[in-house]
Amino acid sequence: MKLSDYVISFLVKQNVNHIFEVCGGAITHLLDSLYERKDIKVISMHHEQAAAFAAEGYSRTTGNIAVAMATSGPGATNLITGIGSCFFDSIPCLFITGQVNTYEFKFKKSIRQLGFQETDIVSIVKPIVKAAVLIQNPNEIRYYLEKLIYLAKSGRPGPVLLDIPMNVQRADINPKTLKSFNKSCPKPANNRIKKSVIKKVIDLMQASSRPLVLVGGGVRLAKAQQELYEFINKTGIPLVSTLLGKDSLANDNSSFVGMIGSYGVRYANLSVANADFILALGTRLDTRQTGTRPDTFARGAKIIHVDVDSRKANSKVNVDILINSDIKHFMKELNKKIGSYDKNKIETWHKNIEKLKIKYPIIRSFSGISIDPNFLMHTLSKYIPERGVICVDVGQIQMWAAQSLEIKKSQRFLTQGGMGAMGSALSFAIGACFAQKDAMAIVITGDGGFQLNIQELQTIYNYQLSIKVIMLNNSCYGMVRQFQEQYFNSRFQSTVIGYNAPNFQKVVSAFGVKSDKLVYQKEIAQKLRDLFKDSKPKFLEVKIRRDAKVFPKLSVNRPIEDQNPLLTRKQLQSAMIVDLLKESPNEF
Repeated sequence: MKLSDYVISFLVKQNVNHIFEVCGGAITHLLDSLYERKDIKVISMHHEQAAAFAAEGYSRTTGNIAVAMATSGPGATNLITGIGSCFFDSIPCLFITGQVNTYEFKFKKSIRQLGFQETDIVSIVKPIVKAAVLIQNPNEIRYYLEKLIYLAKSGRPGPVLLDIPMNVQRADINPKTLKSFNKSCPKPANNRIKKSVIKKVIDLMQASSRPLVLVGGGVRLAKAQQELYEFINKTGIPLVSTLLGKDSLANDNSSFVGMIGSYGVRYANLSVANADFILALGTRLDTRQTGTRPDTFARGAKIIHVDVDSRKANSKVNVDILINSDIKHFMKELNKKIGSYDKNKIETWHKNIEKLKIKYPIIRSFSGISIDPNFLMHTLSKYIPERGVICVDVGQIQMWAAQSLEIKKSQRFLTQGGMGAMGSALSFAIGACFAQKDAMAIVITGDGGFQLNIQELQTIYNYQLSIKVIMLNNSCYGMVRQFQEQYFNSRFQSTVIGYNAPNFQKVVSAFGVKSDKLVYQKEIAQKLRDLFKDSKPKFLEVKIRRDAKVFPKLSVNRPIEDQNPLLTRKQLQSAMIVDLLKESPNEF
């Protein structure tokens, strides 16, 4: 059997139904093995970075491993940003790269390159993968495929890379004699949690009067949404989320408060600051969540941090109890042991949070002519279909969406956290459409990010995918522009000065995608109705002010409850239950 045929058949057995790729000479054997197969579909993209992002979006949607493939040299290196994103956000993906023939590879020779487009991609990506392997012996193909799939999906998930030289791809192998990794793979680690630990968590929770659950992206990765819902339904404890945890619980649940962090909604940040108990599930507690003064984060609370990767904990925030466990397993154990919970004792806490929501709303009545981004996101929530997959780019639009979109139970919210690469959302949507049959994907992007992978409009047109692109156009790189206004005396180098964009209506129409434009606040409802009246791919350009800002926003050296626009000390004091901190110098 030809080795490249074996690779494709192996992937099919792993329930991989799609491969995202850009063709190239060093993967022609693999491409030929895909020719006219009915059990797996090739999705041809127009840039390898976009193929990597599409695989990432596919995996985020299904929870299963996804595959992207590229040729040697520039094809392989163009995958790197997507590989890094999967690594930082714990997304299981297999990246397959073609490589020059082994007799053309330099190995330890003290030369830069021997074969055409030869690039040592394995060495390059090792810091951002769980494992990377160059196959030299064709008879090891089964072993390394099994091992890489296992590593990608086990423990804290992540990307892996398999580099296959051309002469290895075309080698003839006997599948029956191939060595298996699965037969010798390590057994899953004992995931038992001591009863005394669970009891201590429950005792602390029962003793608290201002408890809070903080959910991160690890809840989805562990497929623990149902266990989380059961816990919230049983206890009624208020819940806040990180950016990546936003779709862990339906946002219309009475316990859902909102997103916390540097750009979190003010009432959610105040809730964290005032809590006396926090159960943190699957979150890194990084600076975007805690602010630059992590010692002040939830300073009045006992913090229980649960994460599958013990190395992520205590890097900044000192927690009271660290539990190294799969979130799903932990929540099952907690739900079994918790027994009855008196919801009445936290009724006052709920009322305090509701008062903060009323006093500091993220959505305000807006009667202006120009479009308010938070109001737009709030209104958009009413039109997105029940099974819609919302794919959000990076920049100001990411924060407006996370602050103001209301995610329903059956919807998904896909965006990047650790890597934060602009231009990812369009490709995420392509991956999501193939991952979730008959689902509609909604892309929320900005004019800057949209231009980074605009070529994938051709992929959307080619496959006639049900994707709605909503692009907020402020004619600049808005997030960095906001930094420059705050910290650099409005010297808008490269955000406004030097930045430019095309006529998007003409460009998008040239790709064969129907295009429209939204300019005035009063048009929002009608334009959104038109956008969603059918399942065809469409593009809506939304014109917003160049000086539009994301607020609230946390400045450097302030605790998360003290966001811009700053409240007076009297106003902040009235919202605080724990002691107010002294102000520190605002440095950047």
